[in-house]
Amino acid sequence: MPNIGFRILPMPARPPRKLIKALAAMVTAHLSDNMNRMVAGGAALRPMHRGGKLCGPAFTVKVAPGDNLMVHKAIDTAAPGDVIVVDAGGEVTYAIIGDIMSSLADKRGMAGFVIYGAIRDSAEIGARRFPVYACGVTHRGPYKNGPGEINAPIALGGMVVHPGDIIVGDADGVVAVPLAHAEEVLALAKAQLAKETAMLKAIAAGKADRLWVDEMLRQRGCDF
Repeated sequence: MPNIGFRILPMPARPPRKLIKALAAMVTAHLSDNMNRMVAGGAALRPMHRGGKLCGPAFTVKVAPGDNLMVHKAIDTAAPGDVIVVDAGGEVTYAIIGDIMSSLADKRGMAGFVIYGAIRDSAEIGARRFPVYACGVTHRGPYKNGPGEINAPIALGGMVVHPGDIIVGDADGVVAVPLAHAEEVLALAKAQLAKETAMLKAIAAGKADRLWVDEMLRQRGCDF
């Protein structure tokens, strides 16, 4: 019988670096829009760092709320460029990582952290560009007893993340792009970027087309 709750599973094949680089150039809003706004880590996940962009394959970790034993193991076993994505149940009573763990992950070449839970040492983390996303801040440290799992599917505020999915984070939050659909989502996001760039140019030139607003209201039977 599998020891569910204490498992370290193998990381599947990672996405091509070219694909990761291309997705890193996209904003989370365009990626989210082109997955029908159904894939998002929730508004609680906020950037705690000083503005660095996050993009890389998900190295998933599931822990008991308030415990970070498996996060330590993830730092030791994830590959450079991986994003350590931790499902800590959204609990913010105890911090999952702080300055020491984020510094160690940065030194080992990780792309960043996404913590569905809390962090501490927020001033130190906030002074660096190493990406750290979390739901909150507390001075209370974690336990190191387990249980926990590595490279199992997890969920962050309704966003399901499989190991190897591509995590993208910016000032608006975090999105997970399923690897199987990444090329398609990238193409759609690029098309939206081109469309919105043209719209912004029209706005700057005073030529924004707003006729669609009245047309939409007419379609819905609005009298005006």
